[in-house]
Amino acid sequence: MLKIYLARHGQDQDNVKGILNGHRDEPLTELGENQAQELAQRIKAANIKFDKIYCSPLIRISRTAEIIANTLSINKPEPMPLLIERDFGVMTGKLVADIEKLCAPKIIKADIITYFLSPEGAETFPQLIVRAHQILEKVKTNHQDGNILLVTSGDIGKMIYASYYNLYWKEVLTMFHFGNSELLLLANNSPAEKTHVFKAEQFNH
Repeated sequence: MLKIYLARHGQDQDNVKGILNGHRDEPLTELGENQAQELAQRIKAANIKFDKIYCSPLIRISRTAEIIANTLSINKPEPMPLLIERDFGVMTGKLVADIEKLCAPKIIKADIITYFLSPEGAETFPQLIVRAHQILEKVKTNHQDGNILLVTSGDIGKMIYASYYNLYWKEVLTMFHFGNSELLLLANNSPAEKTHVFKAEQFNH
């Protein structure tokens, strides 16, 4: 059986400042490094072994993936450009606190995050779903079974989950929070409502 795990990167410099990052390439904070180390240790303690790690090329994600690979003593993660975070368009670099002011009424409010839907130049969630399908097809083509880890970001990570379980993207946005250094499992014998393997305390604005 093929099991696909999704990990989100540790806290980065934009996260702690309350800045929308998207394709901005900021490094992990000291806390983010520690979060990645803690996730790696939890994976090791749970005896979860990965046959392959793929990661987004952004530094916050590649560094998180590197820490996990080093802790588990497995091969260097392979960059997969498809895993890059959603392009935030004109919202890139804006303050998280300004989302509603700048994007309402085209927003969706979840418990922790307010999602903007279609600002100028941004990828839409339906477009992200198409990319998520491509990611899953690539993984399934390369691996018929085993444990595969995808290290990625919040919005595209949620759409990979939505694509895997064939769920409507709007429903998924408010279904759960995919926080820094958390781990999800996508598998035939893993129900959609029990996707979290590990949750983590969150510290962002």
